[in-house]
Amino acid sequence: MIREPAEVTIDSDGRVVLPLGLLAEAGLDPGTPLLAYCDGDGRIVLRRESDAIQRLLDHGGF
Repeated sequence: MIREPAEVTIDSDGRVVLPLGLLAEAGLDPGTPLLAYCDGDGRIVLRRESDAIQRLLDHGGF
């Protein structure tokens, strides 16, 4: 299912606040450790740290 995108803004300190609904849809709670990386021009990916580490162990990549 494709969800409606949430518009967010980068503040002057480089922070972005993610809406709680978006976090809930992704199965994330406030305080969940995440890894962030660039996945192309204009795209940043956030992954649950535990999922990324497990995938790295299982498959050798994110």
